Amino acid sequence: QVQLVESGGGLVQAGGSLRLSCAASGNIFIIAFMRWYRQPPGKQRELVAAITSGGTTNYADSVRGRFTISRDNGKNTWYLQMNSLKPEDTAVYYCNADAHVTTTPTLRSAYWGQGTQVTVSS
Repeated sequence: QVQLVESGGGLVQAGGSLRLSCAASGNIFIIAFMRWYRQPPGKQRELVAAITSGGTTNYADSVRGRFTISRDNGKNTWYLQMNSLKPEDTAVYYCNADAHVTTTPTLRSAYWGQGTQVTVSS
């Protein structure tokens, strides 16, 4: 199986920056897609950013130009650099991966981290 551990959340003032990290461990064969989701208070979880194994990225319109997703394949870690933060970015941020494990390399499964709180004060 695969375990995902997020870090880097916290409290920041509007206009500030935070960098989230997600480290994957376990019987990893390959991670095909790495993503960041967020769930604001009282709202549904939404996709924030995604990156493929080849480095192709995609962003939600609400964060494009402010957030940057990147990955270190050698460390099975990916990041979300968040700049120019706004109060509406306040949410629990979750990392997500579509991965293949060594015991079943042809099977792709989805894995989630436990979430990290990001709070942006006005």
